[in-house]
Amino acid sequence: MRDPNNPCLFCNIKESGVAHENDFAYASFDSYPVSKDHCLIIPKRHIKDYFELSKEELIACDKLVKIVKDEITNKDQSVKGFNLGTNIGKVSGQSILHCHFHLIPRREGDVENPQGGVRSVIPSKQHYIRKK
Repeated sequence: MRDPNNPCLFCNIKESGVAHENDFAYASFDSYPVSKDHCLIIPKRHIKDYFELSKEELIACDKLVKIVKDEITNKDQSVKGFNLGTNIGKVSGQSILHCHFHLIPRREGDVENPQGGVRSVIPSKQHYIRKK
């Protein structure tokens, strides 16, 4: 099996595929999507994670997030929400060590109980009861 970090899969835009791009980043549909139209936003410069992004790269990624979000919601009215996130470090689940953001479209009924959203990275912490 090919190691996606050697050479870095995300440094090869042609191999990753491009849905949209600008000077500092590009968007590519995820090869292992969580849901239909799950997209990755990837800075072009090889950096490890979010905390190494320059201001220009962060703005460029944000612009692509919004472009892809609008494209998805315009073509699929069943999308009612999104999860947007990034994994930072192997312990958090980052498997390709090149900064990238996941934009995951969500549809009503795609999970039994969506409460907690990104908190489900630690399953026992996803569902909670609010203190009064």
